[in-house]
Amino acid sequence: MAKTIATLLGVAFILVGLVGFISPGFLGAHLSTTHNLVHLISGAVSLYIGLKGTLAGARTFCLVFGAVYGLLGVAGFLLGGSGQHSIPGLTHDGSDTRLLTVLNGSLELASVDHIIHILLGIVYLAGGLLTRADGHRGRD
Repeated sequence: MAKTIATLLGVAFILVGLVGFISPGFLGAHLSTTHNLVHLISGAVSLYIGLKGTLAGARTFCLVFGAVYGLLGVAGFLLGGSGQHSIPGLTHDGSDTRLLTVLNGSLELASVDHIIHILLGIVYLAGGLLTRADGHRGRD
């Protein structure tokens, strides 16, 4: 399961990273150049682990990435506040009640981003938790 999740989400990250350069407001997210680069790098690592990594490595990766993305989403809701985004090219309204500015004008995360990060965290964690590292449930 972990290798499949890592592979599928790796592809999704890469696609979102590429689409974000053309449509910075894709899915209502705040896809700046910096955010897109993070997605491309995360996707490449996830895809590599899914395709070339060991089962135990993929399991550990899913658990770690799941925890990181889940915590990032929760932190965004807890630490974000009302504000206006400053990322050029976004087509949706610039205000958000849970805007978390990591790098002003370069990396800003809004409510939609937080929800997506929490969902990614859940899927990665599920992939890690549903995989036995000893391989008794098969190679995936």
